[in-house]
Amino acid sequence: MTIFLGCGFAAKYPEGGGNFSVPLQWMLGLRRLGLDAVWLELLPATADAREDEARIRHFQRRLREHGLQKCYCLLHQAPADDVHELARMRCFGMSRRELRERLAGPNTLLNLSYSLHPPFLLEFERRIFCDLDPSEIFFWMTKIEMGQSHHHEFWTIGLNVHAKNCRLPPSPLGWRTFYPLADTELLQPQRRPRTAKFSTIGQWYWGGGVEVDGEFPDLSKKFAFEPYLNLPRRVPGVCFELAMNLNADDPEIARLRERGWHVVSPHRVARTPRAYRRYVASALGEFTAIKGVDVAWRSGWLSDRSAAFLAFGRPVITEDTGARNYLPRESGFRFVSRLAEAETAVNEVLVDWPRLSKQARDCAMEIFDSVKNLRRILDL
Repeated sequence: MTIFLGCGFAAKYPEGGGNFSVPLQWMLGLRRLGLDAVWLELLPATADAREDEARIRHFQRRLREHGLQKCYCLLHQAPADDVHELARMRCFGMSRRELRERLAGPNTLLNLSYSLHPPFLLEFERRIFCDLDPSEIFFWMTKIEMGQSHHHEFWTIGLNVHAKNCRLPPSPLGWRTFYPLADTELLQPQRRPRTAKFSTIGQWYWGGGVEVDGEFPDLSKKFAFEPYLNLPRRVPGVCFELAMNLNADDPEIARLRERGWHVVSPHRVARTPRAYRRYVASALGEFTAIKGVDVAWRSGWLSDRSAAFLAFGRPVITEDTGARNYLPRESGFRFVSRLAEAETAVNEVLVDWPRLSKQARDCAMEIFDSVKNLRRILDL
């Protein structure tokens, strides 16, 4: 049995160490299970052939760093198209012939975020849709074909999808739920850092869109963080740092710094998976706000980044999307909805860090461990 991990977002973003780390947790978990796993990475061609070649080499280098150089096939698609045909793609790593041989035998595809499309998609024996962003996926599935006609199973990290208070667009697909994956062998607990720093990583602006009650709300971190901008002034002596993808001349940087926030580039502090892990471990914990639609729709979404913080023994302060009910009572999470609650949570972490750090690590082992989640999805 070959397990294929379908991904279409790692190779095309070489500056994103955290982005690459998402499918990495899946692959390392599959390897820990002793399964024959193949990372299938789709890279659509751009107008710059040299840049495409550089991205391919970069992807290969990252795989070598994690011992995965013999278990991947990168599919370079030229020209880029939403229709995926294997015959029209160049294969790197595994040859097309070997890939065809694997497809002829028993196999399963874990299709992350609908990365692989028909007709190539239909060549896999068992096709599992793995949703990493329920608010947008569920909304757009009501508008267009996003794989709902071509998969056998549907799994989502929207933990609250079947609850009465969940407001995600209704779906007939029989979604099953899993937790964001953290490979707890790779992500080991670390000592308390010397600096009292809370950090997070992300995109300050967001181009995605979903319709809520006839409107398209702002889904950006910029909007989500607005209620908490005075937090550094409320807890002096603590460093609140945002690793956000902002241009050096963006006026948002000055606005945030005036409020006491440190702003750094994720392309500098988390450019590679190893740098990403170092950066997460350098913080006392995570403080982040969630895009409003996940909070309003009570999707139960949790981020893979927060799972990584927990695995390192770093508590997480964030907003509740409806996920609280699916976590242990002592989880390392502190859920907040307003500035005063965030201040209280930060002070609690400062005072009681050893206990909350242990809770965070224990929760990662119990709930987010990649092997446990993959066993569930693959029915092992």
